[in-house]
Amino acid sequence: DFAGVVIANPNAPTGIGLPLADIETLLQMHPQRVVLIDEAYVDFGGHSVMALIDRYPNLLVVHTLSKSRSLAGLRIGYACGQAHLIEALNRVKNSFNSYPLDRLALAGGVAAFEDQAYFEQTRQAVMSSREGLVLALEDLGFEVLPSQTNFVFARHPSHDGADLAASLRVQGVLVRHFKLPRIDQFLRISVGTPAQCEQLVAALAKLVNAAA
Repeated sequence: DFAGVVIANPNAPTGIGLPLADIETLLQMHPQRVVLIDEAYVDFGGHSVMALIDRYPNLLVVHTLSKSRSLAGLRIGYACGQAHLIEALNRVKNSFNSYPLDRLALAGGVAAFEDQAYFEQTRQAVMSSREGLVLALEDLGFEVLPSQTNFVFARHPSHDGADLAASLRVQGVLVRHFKLPRIDQFLRISVGTPAQCEQLVAALAKLVNAAA
């Protein structure tokens, strides 16, 4: 037995997004279970399930301002769902919430939502930079999973993931490597500015071509 289901959509660390139809199927299969969808990265190309809240009393959606709203240091997030779910969260929030919001965080959160122009500019810049990064990695022979986030998940058929991450670190380029089954050959690469992505690609090209 279980109390609920938690799904990150788009996923971390793969960057892959689930179709809305799949999530709706899950909601219908478990009407007595809370289905929590973490949409931390949804603004970078994913499809939000917010529109489904009125139709499904078991749906809870959580967002953060740490990613697309550029406020990682302030630890701001919020939840959306039908009234009974929000009331249940309010009853227990002071017992579990280790990041109470101060006035600075609240002011920052309000300002982030008021400046929609900056929000659109920055998320579009990330998606554009991601597209160029994916093409450059594929030109080097990498397999890149389809990403709807501000990072890509990639592996090379001829080079060990851990070795690539360690060699990049020597060159001053940091990527994330996971020593976990099924994904231990992948690198999680954050999408930076075009100049930062060019530096990464140049460092990878040096490693890949040296062993060719």
